[in-house]
Amino acid sequence: MKNKAIATIIAVLGSKESGKTTTIEALTRELTRRGYKVAAVKHIPEEDFTIDTKGKDTWRFAEAGAKTIVSISPKETAIIEKGEISNLTVEGIVEKCQNSDIILIEGFRKLLGENPDVPKIVAVKSREDVAEALKTFKPIIAFTGPYPVMGKDLPAPYFDVFRESAELTELVEKIIREKRGF
Repeated sequence: MKNKAIATIIAVLGSKESGKTTTIEALTRELTRRGYKVAAVKHIPEEDFTIDTKGKDTWRFAEAGAKTIVSISPKETAIIEKGEISNLTVEGIVEKCQNSDIILIEGFRKLLGENPDVPKIVAVKSREDVAEALKTFKPIIAFTGPYPVMGKDLPAPYFDVFRESAELTELVEKIIREKRGF
């Protein structure tokens, strides 16, 4: 079904509590069911956020100066990379998601918002969100979220991810095929 190629990237953007995570969950579930290897990337803008736990061994390694910390358990491997992300690129994100067919990225609106090479699904919760998205994000391939967007002036269809995740996934699969030349 799939040949080895560079992963397709889809950005899922929107305001806080608009349904971005729910959209990625639905797509991940459906794409995985269809045999794709999915990478999900989450941008967490809080300055002091860490996935590490203060006082644990991995935290102590970082405190001692390690820039990359790898934690391996019987069913999970976690790689923590310490450092500034202000110069992060799309290519840098792709590099971290090796062996994936598709990379679903939540957030990074400044990095991805107007990048014409990255298709966008925009989660919206109001008419204002729709208007802002149309000005800010290009290209938009679909809308999702709690505000059902309808209208002939829109560049993309709306999908209710609770009832239409298969249809949204078919749209994403079409983009994967186009990127791979099928």
